[in-house]
Amino acid sequence: MFLSCQEGNHLCWTRHEPVGVCGQIIPWNFPLLMQAWKLGPALAAGNTIVMKLAEQTPLTGLYVAQLAVEAGFPAGVLNVVPGYGPTAGAALSEHMDVDKVAFTGSTEVGHLVAQAAAHSNLKRTTLELGGKSPNIVFADADIAHAVETSHFGVFFNMGQCCCAGTRIFVEGKIYDEFVERSVERAKMRNVGDPFDPNNEQGPQIDESQFKKVLEYINIGKNEGAKLLIGGNRSGDKGYFIQPTIFANVKDQMKFAREEIFGPVQQILRFDKMDDLWERANDSMYGLAASVFTKDLDKAMMFAQNVRAGTVWINMYDNFDAAAPFGGYKMSGHGREKGEYALEEYTEVKCVMVKVPQKNS
Repeated sequence: MFLSCQEGNHLCWTRHEPVGVCGQIIPWNFPLLMQAWKLGPALAAGNTIVMKLAEQTPLTGLYVAQLAVEAGFPAGVLNVVPGYGPTAGAALSEHMDVDKVAFTGSTEVGHLVAQAAAHSNLKRTTLELGGKSPNIVFADADIAHAVETSHFGVFFNMGQCCCAGTRIFVEGKIYDEFVERSVERAKMRNVGDPFDPNNEQGPQIDESQFKKVLEYINIGKNEGAKLLIGGNRSGDKGYFIQPTIFANVKDQMKFAREEIFGPVQQILRFDKMDDLWERANDSMYGLAASVFTKDLDKAMMFAQNVRAGTVWINMYDNFDAAAPFGGYKMSGHGREKGEYALEEYTEVKCVMVKVPQKNS
């Protein structure tokens, strides 16, 4: 890009250069997708990569590395290592020869990655972290569509999705109907072998996550939320959890503020718009949000007022490779996908040169 520079005989331009060696740490919930989101922009911008796979799901990433070798990638350009966070992940974050680290995972671990990056060589970071996304359903919405889409927005991938729409605010006029329909939809959800096409829901990733979800369900019960369906393990073996719905959820309940990462739908009520934006934003997270309404003015007002990196209107979990994705607040910083992702993997250099006088 060429720029005019001051008055006189000067030429100025900018170069977008690779950052260098990029450490990338991906999670277990979407191992192939997260690998693609990370590798694409980093390689396109000319960087080399050391990628740490999640210890729960290493096989997909290792197979992609094998395919890269077969495709003729030069040695050293793409390096993929399995390992644990406190060892392999920490080594990448702390290493003095790593110029950037990109991490997707929990906010808790995101803190550690950022601290390690700062304490080492002040390496650049992009962090895509947790969420507790608000989903607003107005009384004028297509309620059948809102129920089905909100169901998908919570229960997709067994609820193991950073942008899951877990805080559902429903306008009082339709609250009871929305809750009733949501329960009926959850009753239809088949839980079992994920390789059976008749099942919509498989197990949680491991025992630790299984126990964490059940613990949050018990917290919700103890806090006074109304359990309408589910709340227990499904079956007598494996890490399967029943689709669970709570009504009469209050903003300050612990399980309504912290990320559960499981098949647990929490339905809150609102009766006026005056404090709706404040309630929606009353979270340390800001990854995604959604609104269901036939009134475009309401939808646009919500989109402008909510502090979230992605806002869906009358839809949920819609993605495009060209559309940026990332969070506000403690959901992280930086963006994945599209042109904005390329910016995360380049350094901008300004070059100025004095040139001879030219006659007009």
